[in-house]
Amino acid sequence: MDGQGKEGSSNGANAGGGGGWSDQCDVVARAFVEYYYQTFDTNRAALAALYGQTSMLSFEGHMVGGAEEIGRKLLGLPFEQCRHAVCTVDCQPTPSFPGGILVFVSGNLQLAGEEHQLRFSQMFQLVPNEQGSFFVQNDIFRLNYG
Repeated sequence: MDGQGKEGSSNGANAGGGGGWSDQCDVVARAFVEYYYQTFDTNRAALAALYGQTSMLSFEGHMVGGAEEIGRKLLGLPFEQCRHAVCTVDCQPTPSFPGGILVFVSGNLQLAGEEHQLRFSQMFQLVPNEQGSFFVQNDIFRLNYG
């Protein structure tokens, strides 16, 4: 690697000129975000399947690892119903994981029975899997106060 991400980078192979990889990155990121939050809001137990054995989740500073533990953490959150409203989705390709995508989300979270929405930020590191799809390698979630 030359320090610029050229060797082993899928940027050149997928670019096709004119920002093709950036467009592909954006399409994947937005589809993932839509699926993730819809699943979180309607069937949280199904989220564990999006993670792998090496995955890490940091939720409000509490870190857990592995799909099973992450699934338990998400199911054990102290609310049963919520609704996410995504405001922004930003993404970048990740040369350290060829074909991977870093996704940053900001939005609002409405908990059942609560009057006010909570602002949140969440970061996902999506990494290609052997089936030609992606899994969540890293996930960091924070509520935004103030």
